[in-house]
Amino acid sequence: MVAEVLECLEPASGKVYLDGTLGTGGHAGAILERSAPAGRVIGFDADPESLEIARKRLAPYGSRIFFVHARYEQASQILAELGVPRVQGALLDLGFSRVQLEAPGRGFSFEAEGPLDMRMDRTTGRTAAQVLESLSEAEMARLFKELGEERWSRRIARGIERRRRKDGSPQTTRELVQVILRSLPGRGRPARIHPATRVFQALRITVNRELEALKKFLDDLPELLPGGGRFCVISFHSLEDRLVKERFQRWEQGCRCSAAPGLCACPREPLFRRMHRKVVRPRPQEVAANPQSRSARLRAVERL
Repeated sequence: MVAEVLECLEPASGKVYLDGTLGTGGHAGAILERSAPAGRVIGFDADPESLEIARKRLAPYGSRIFFVHARYEQASQILAELGVPRVQGALLDLGFSRVQLEAPGRGFSFEAEGPLDMRMDRTTGRTAAQVLESLSEAEMARLFKELGEERWSRRIARGIERRRRKDGSPQTTRELVQVILRSLPGRGRPARIHPATRVFQALRITVNRELEALKKFLDDLPELLPGGGRFCVISFHSLEDRLVKERFQRWEQGCRCSAAPGLCACPREPLFRRMHRKVVRPRPQEVAANPQSRSARLRAVERL
């Protein structure tokens, strides 16, 4: 959704933009191109392998792009340390890249054999296999239900528990997929998506603390953008999109904190305005060229 991102941010020369999920540099390159000759991008990414690809791809832009190996929820602190307390535009693309998906060693894909890892940053944190090993059957069922919205969460958790007792906890993507397939009744296998999709989603969200990271970034965002500054976010599942939508609604009402609705004492003057009343979906041509984009949802706001 590069065209939609550019339409929202309206990059201009002399301004600074934050790409909190730099990936391999596709969006950042488009922003730099549009904001020539003096627009700058500060790009964050937790994945050092993606960051290295972005460094090579964006090398022609020289000092106009600054790379940071860090998670995007650290942006407020790191930008302050860099002497950039505010940026004129910010972007989050909450999906994972084709490079990550197609690398068997990363463990993101249920269609390729590889270690059950799923970490964006493989230099730190627990792998998906280690997360599974640490959970009880009841905890697995709750995880798959809440973060994967998996209808058959209990059956799958029961199947993993049986596997653990017999052969140990799954250590590879294929082993986990096999357990999931054996656990589902024939009528419970979704036709449109792979049966392992929701369980893999729940594990990936847990391993990378994705919802916690998004909440922290949204807490900090009002202080990162000046008046007229814009923020757009692309999400790929309902948990992220719901969190973003609810926060945008509260900002329009003047709430800048993370307290439960109705319990905050924030001034009731609006902080942001939504740039679209409805979520923006990818164009048919993009979905045809890149089927992974079919679930993308873009929302954008402007600081008042």
